[in-house]
Amino acid sequence: MYARYESEKTAAAQLDFDDLLLHMVAILSDDEDAARQFRAQYRCFVVDEYQDVTPLQQRLLDAWLGGRDEVTVVGDANQTIYSFAGASPQYLLDFGRRYPQAHVIRLQQDYRSTPQVVGLANTVISAARGPAAAARLTLRAMLPDGPAATFEEYPDERAEADATAAAAARLIAEGTPASAIAILYRINAQSEVFEQALATAGVPHVVRGGERFFTRRDVREALEQLFRAAGRAPEETDGVGLVDQVRAVLTPLGLTAQPPQGGAQRERWEALGALLSVAEELLAVDSQADLTVFVAELRRRAEAQHSPTIDAVTLASMHAAKGLEWDAVFLVGLVDGTMPIQHATEPDDIEEERRLLYVGITRARTRLALSWATARHPGGRRSRRPSRFLTDVIPAHLARPSKGSRRCAVCGGALGTPAEVKLRRCAACPSTADPALVDALRQWRLERSQEDSVPAFVVFSDATMIAIAERRPVDDRALLSVPGIGRAKLERYGAEILELITQVR
Repeated sequence: MYARYESEKTAAAQLDFDDLLLHMVAILSDDEDAARQFRAQYRCFVVDEYQDVTPLQQRLLDAWLGGRDEVTVVGDANQTIYSFAGASPQYLLDFGRRYPQAHVIRLQQDYRSTPQVVGLANTVISAARGPAAAARLTLRAMLPDGPAATFEEYPDERAEADATAAAAARLIAEGTPASAIAILYRINAQSEVFEQALATAGVPHVVRGGERFFTRRDVREALEQLFRAAGRAPEETDGVGLVDQVRAVLTPLGLTAQPPQGGAQRERWEALGALLSVAEELLAVDSQADLTVFVAELRRRAEAQHSPTIDAVTLASMHAAKGLEWDAVFLVGLVDGTMPIQHATEPDDIEEERRLLYVGITRARTRLALSWATARHPGGRRSRRPSRFLTDVIPAHLARPSKGSRRCAVCGGALGTPAEVKLRRCAACPSTADPALVDALRQWRLERSQEDSVPAFVVFSDATMIAIAERRPVDDRALLSVPGIGRAKLERYGAEILELITQVR
């Protein structure tokens, strides 16, 4: 796909942003006259957000400098949140070694936030691991005391959104400008329920870093298909439930059983899933709701989102909030599976998620509220747990008792990564899996992935495979208890896995 993109771009005689960097590097590397003129004109360089520099950007900086050391960089390794785009904090961490004469100034005095906000941020990041953690800063608040951060647990996402909107409305009524308030979430698909709650509460709001949910192209395409489906003859859908009808419309548009890996595709998948959740929510309050009622509800929600105003509450992802600040910040949806995101399974990925939460916390000047919902829909199963990153800061009355899966079955230590939780043991503790069963499972996974034309990890991750081999489930119920195996994968692979375990006994 990328080769095709490059070919089309060349044929159209177009450059993208990376091309500008590449060509600039080439010119300075190959044309000595151009390099000499540039370096004579620009003597000193300052690079902000240096922890987010990519290898290509670093190569361009080196070409600009031409061996000189007249450069100042500013960065915080604990705010590295763009490694998925190629950014690396290593250039920042190695700066002192690369330039031994460099003067290093540790900017630890915080003039933005109250001691309560700064203290919470320090506690969350103090548990970080990896190279970035070695250069961790301990911030010192220079402002006077403010209110303590609040923690709230709600029964479902709708209740969380309504309570957040009500709290924002109270702050505005008490004199806080709407533009000094922000609601921050992990992924853009979380915005819709908060947009609706704010609209219902009459609170003006703007969505930063992306279009409003109902104006996004993928959402508009889905709405068009749903409206067409609602206009068909009733007998075409007779006897088919609302959720199944909606899923049938959305599946060809990208609502697959498992989330795709690509960023844009995943955002589309999450948006379509959010539409499906509206149908599920509607049925919870009206068991007779049909497709016509459903699309009418979607129209009502879309129309309720007025045009942005200058003085408005900001809705944004934590990534989009980087570099910004507000008097009051609501960090919402802080559950495991969302923060950290469910596809962050490797230690480095988990640490980046922790840094992202740290960035979110440090956006607040005075007021900070953290919240989560134990179920997605009203009346749904309340199985969600607050983010593991809140373990050391969450009030005792909201803390969940540790489950066995959160403690190592071998040494009893706390489990830190999703892979360790799946295995029910620390990564360093010995496995009890039968090597023959592990080999058999790997061979089965390889053949199954080839048959389904998907990468092997889409079938089962390595951690799930090892967990199966260690637990040796004997029936469907036992298989479902293995993290990483839900109803969809049970139906697709369960019988084959159980048969394979029996054969290797």
